[in-house]
Amino acid sequence: MHALIVGIEAYEAGSAWDLPGPARDAVAFHRMLRSAGVPEHQLRLHLAPLPSYEPQVEYRPADHATLRRTLVRELARSHGEVLWVWWGGHGVLDRAGHTRLFCSDATTSDKVCLDLESALDRYASDSVPGFTEQLWIVDACETFEEALAFRDPLPSDALPAGRRTLTHRQTLIRAAGRGRRAANDPVRATGLFSDGLLDILARHADVLPAVPDPEELFDEVRERIAVLREAGRTLQHPEIQLRGPGRTEDLAVSDDAPGPGERSVPALLRAVEALLAYPLMEDPIERQAVVAALSPSLVRSLPRHSKARTDAVGILTSLARRRPDALWELYDAVTLVDDDPERQSELFTALRLLARSGSRHGDRGRHVR
Repeated sequence: MHALIVGIEAYEAGSAWDLPGPARDAVAFHRMLRSAGVPEHQLRLHLAPLPSYEPQVEYRPADHATLRRTLVRELARSHGEVLWVWWGGHGVLDRAGHTRLFCSDATTSDKVCLDLESALDRYASDSVPGFTEQLWIVDACETFEEALAFRDPLPSDALPAGRRTLTHRQTLIRAAGRGRRAANDPVRATGLFSDGLLDILARHADVLPAVPDPEELFDEVRERIAVLREAGRTLQHPEIQLRGPGRTEDLAVSDDAPGPGERSVPALLRAVEALLAYPLMEDPIERQAVVAALSPSLVRSLPRHSKARTDAVGILTSLARRRPDALWELYDAVTLVDDDPERQSELFTALRLLARSGSRHGDRGRHVR
């Protein structure tokens, strides 16, 4: 059994990227595997802790070159049947639908990162003869790349992969879900997903270091996150993907499906709530400034109302019925005034669902700045 354990709290991009928690969660997972009898030399711990945290354990850096070397050269040559991969830090979902995991030497102008799907492909090929049983756990945001309006594009970083095989069984559990942020608790310095999963794994300590039933793990952590969503602490929906001989399946909870204890939210209601989450919507003057930024042909047909909620319902209903991709003009106008990334992500997802509910053409290839 081997494990790659990564926790990145500090980035060369500066303090705006500080993320208290991932290094501590990674150390807690490392400690759990050591307690289960896994030798130290079979655990590769890569950290970039904040100055306020001093891990009481030896670790290696979490820069791009070091992590890539570990994945491509060192770990791939190791002998063993079971592989655990634990990753905590910043991430983004690129335009190709790949999860990009930022390394500690990422800057705002050079966002060096690892392509998660590329890594999975490598570890499912004959480039990695061992590790027939793999569990990958990723606690990172999957905010849409276009919603963040990066000035510079993400660098490509496909890992080399050999011929595909039918011998590897891979399970990937992702904390956030497409287009969503993975919430972090800065006071307790832990990821909400990681904290719950570590607690669940502690209750399966008698099974470790073997891989517990991944679907049971997923069900338990999904229920915990559902409770946190109900409490308003996060918007994330964990996802699980199973890849292996005879089975390739994505068991993700869809955007329209309620989690345990949740009620189903219609697309229009979700879009209204996402729009009203912007403080500017409460101010009639700011609301009018947003509407004025739309195409004149759209503005002329919009029903208006003095009450913010009624106005939002009228605007969204009219745009969705008139031309679903007109909703993206509204998105641009709102996010130009308020670029809060979490509100952007939820508005993007809500408008995408509303567009789909009114059109069978989905997003029509829309690319947000």
